[in-house]
Amino acid sequence: MPIQLHQHIAPEAELGVWRIEESEAWFLERLDLGPAERRQLEQIKGRRRIEWLAARQLVHQMSGREKRGAFLKDEYGKPHLEGSAYHISISHSHELAAAIAAPVVAGVDIQYLVPRIERLALKFMRPEEMASLSLASRIEHLHIYWGAKEALYKAYGRRALDFRTHIPITPFSYDPKGGHFEGRVIKEGYEARFQLKYFRLHNYMLVYGIQLI
Repeated sequence: MPIQLHQHIAPEAELGVWRIEESEAWFLERLDLGPAERRQLEQIKGRRRIEWLAARQLVHQMSGREKRGAFLKDEYGKPHLEGSAYHISISHSHELAAAIAAPVVAGVDIQYLVPRIERLALKFMRPEEMASLSLASRIEHLHIYWGAKEALYKAYGRRALDFRTHIPITPFSYDPKGGHFEGRVIKEGYEARFQLKYFRLHNYMLVYGIQLI
């Protein structure tokens, strides 16, 4: 079954992961894309096309609907599901696509683990975050921080965020079994707190955040 994970993660919130094994034609036969979605797909090249399609198939199957709701975008490009009040967020990397759906603001990110994240660390990590890293788990820990900031960037949805300045993460210790921590989005009078959770899935790190009300 292509759905590798589908679970309730909070009251009325769901998380899903799809392992991409199908062809582009397989997805196109089932998704019945609307005109706006087709125009968007036309702008995407290479492997990212099938990742884009898989994320939409995943959300549809998570929804349990017979008729798929189209992905629409607001003025900032943040996606929402036609006919649904739920907040959705999607992510894809290599062979996996992930999605979260929740009645409150939420975001998700999945990343294939790669050593080159070290070269980017100073661009997105704050000094107190860097101080929490340990040598033995440095690569995994960095991917969690990156994933957390990506998830909160998506949850905020209005772009123009600097990962170091506007998305502080409360420093935490890495646990190979998974764990949770908090993060915030702070910008020009706006502030929101998020509960963040992470876990490793084979060679991927998945992080998601749900806004604390």
